[in-house]
Amino acid sequence: MKRYTAKDLTAEEKLRLLCSNGFWYTSDLDGKLPTVCVSDGPVGLRAERKNEKGETETLPSVGYPSSQLLAATWNTELVKTVGECLADDCYEKQVDILLGPGANIKRHPLNGRNFEYFSEDPLLAGEMARNYIDGVQSRGIGACLKHFCCNNLEYNRFEQSSEVDERTLREIYYAPFEIGCKAKPVSMMSAYNRINGRYASEYKKGFDVLRDEFGFDGVMYSDWEAVRDRTQAAKAGCDIEFPFNENNYKKFAADYERGAITDEELDKCADRILDLVYRCKDMQKGKGVARTQKERLSVAQKAAEEGIVLLKNEDGILPLKKGVKIALAGCYAKPERNMLAGDGSSRVVTLTEKFDLEQLLKAEGAQVAYETMFYYDKVLGTNGYGHFAAKPNIGRINAATADVTVVCAGTGVPFELESFDRPTMKLPVAQERAILDLAAVNPQTVVVLFAGSAIDVSAWADKVKGIVYAGFCGERGLDSLCGVLCGKVNPSGKLSETFPVCFDASPVARSYIDTSVTRYTDGIDVGYRYYDREPQNIMYPFGFGLSYSRFEYSDLKIVGSGLDVCAEFDVKNVSDVSGKETVQLYVSEIAPVVYRPIKELKGFAKAEIQAGKTAKFKLKLDSRAFAYYSTADDGWRVNDGVYKILVGSSSRDIRLAVTVEIRNGKLTVV
Repeated sequence: MKRYTAKDLTAEEKLRLLCSNGFWYTSDLDGKLPTVCVSDGPVGLRAERKNEKGETETLPSVGYPSSQLLAATWNTELVKTVGECLADDCYEKQVDILLGPGANIKRHPLNGRNFEYFSEDPLLAGEMARNYIDGVQSRGIGACLKHFCCNNLEYNRFEQSSEVDERTLREIYYAPFEIGCKAKPVSMMSAYNRINGRYASEYKKGFDVLRDEFGFDGVMYSDWEAVRDRTQAAKAGCDIEFPFNENNYKKFAADYERGAITDEELDKCADRILDLVYRCKDMQKGKGVARTQKERLSVAQKAAEEGIVLLKNEDGILPLKKGVKIALAGCYAKPERNMLAGDGSSRVVTLTEKFDLEQLLKAEGAQVAYETMFYYDKVLGTNGYGHFAAKPNIGRINAATADVTVVCAGTGVPFELESFDRPTMKLPVAQERAILDLAAVNPQTVVVLFAGSAIDVSAWADKVKGIVYAGFCGERGLDSLCGVLCGKVNPSGKLSETFPVCFDASPVARSYIDTSVTRYTDGIDVGYRYYDREPQNIMYPFGFGLSYSRFEYSDLKIVGSGLDVCAEFDVKNVSDVSGKETVQLYVSEIAPVVYRPIKELKGFAKAEIQAGKTAKFKLKLDSRAFAYYSTADDGWRVNDGVYKILVGSSSRDIRLAVTVEIRNGKLTVV
């Protein structure tokens, strides 16, 4: 097949090419070009097709843990494997490009799309995105890094302007995209919102940074129906508008006729689209489905096992003993399809229709009495969400006569979804009441949380012995949860975002928001960067997660030359249970001449450590680990001075520290 460039196309063909074909396809220009199919999927493939009646249906596909739980694994290789599996799902549904991952920072705990995003920290979010893209594209399917940028609330998302200073953009909101670009994604998607007054689809300044500084060489396309002015978007570097909009196309053609956009500007976009079309087809040559659905489901279960976070384990209530008598409560213990998920473009129709934790626990030898206690009311939406069940007294009787009570609570589709933000960080009232009622008759209570972001647990956390954050754990998540509860799986997940004591304790609770503007008054103090200065506002810190093992850190050394150094240290499993530990490295400047956070994550790693054994970790650092973005110099700068390199098990649990001095680009240990 002949390979065309923009010079081979007529003006009309180029205009059509820039405006897509329908909802999911690039234009084939009446058979002249191969077509490319894109489809939603940051947390699993959501492919739509017409059935025999002409109705649009979403095809069932493997439901993986959502992005927030993938990040809680802190396991980049596992995330890469999930990406490989997603590519197989795409091959089965004839999809060329998967619309994911989402790398936006989790700035606001009420953002309705937080479950689609990885973390509050740009390094963790960026590394997760980079490996996700690597996995997808290594199998020949294209990825789409999104949503560029500052898409941190759903409130009035089509018009809201995120007003952010340049340093904050560079250090926090651009950074995940900068790291993700290292994986060479074939495409990127702009956001709905404005950035400093400019619509994201017309954000030329940001697009230039992506291409000229971050090395992005793929196609930029709009979020769906986000383009207001096709001509201005094209001039800025937005290559494809999705979906096709006839009114926009007509105005675009008229603008071209009157000279509002040049042939050179049109050709730049068209050539990038043509490169994408041929690149996608070349990537797929010799490839196809590599894993069976059963194997992909196994990967989904593994990801959930490593992402589930044990938040509280007082008196060693977990793991449950063999033959334990359990009072199981909560409708999430027997969820229907799509209950343990957020809604919107990333909602996956799972292969599995119904789930049953009761039967899974019984299969492990437990005695289980189940009572719903509260309903999941998806028909009435959030106003009626979480009704009490008809027989709550049975639940209390079950709890009073059981060894342990396990309450499965959470949010889900009516509460966490695209287009709307959560009204509160708290669980619905009926769920909080149920937890308190059951804990009152049996303090040996464990609460399992199914949610896509931080939950306010302040009303009941001190009344229960155990808390497990299962997130939106995918269609094998209950199998993973059962393994954690019963001790077949040693929990190793760690939070990828801070859980504040309540929403009012978060840095955005007093941020300026009106109908058209959100001022990012918190600046670079996002997530733990803020809470390090206000530790009384933390319920569970960034990077926190308990294990059935215990680990001791020792022998931190810094080796290397210049600013390319390596932190080497040991971690010993001092328990009789083998387990995985995630180590986190932070850097702190002692006496900065510009404002800097108390510390910032600059490296992490995860490894399995056998009982009684020691693992050696080596984390590399370079100049960026010590740098800040200088608006005076319009670039990254490392100041001479004294720094601490901190190694810990969480952002608030620092185990090792070493002081270093930087002078004239050279680091020495003090």
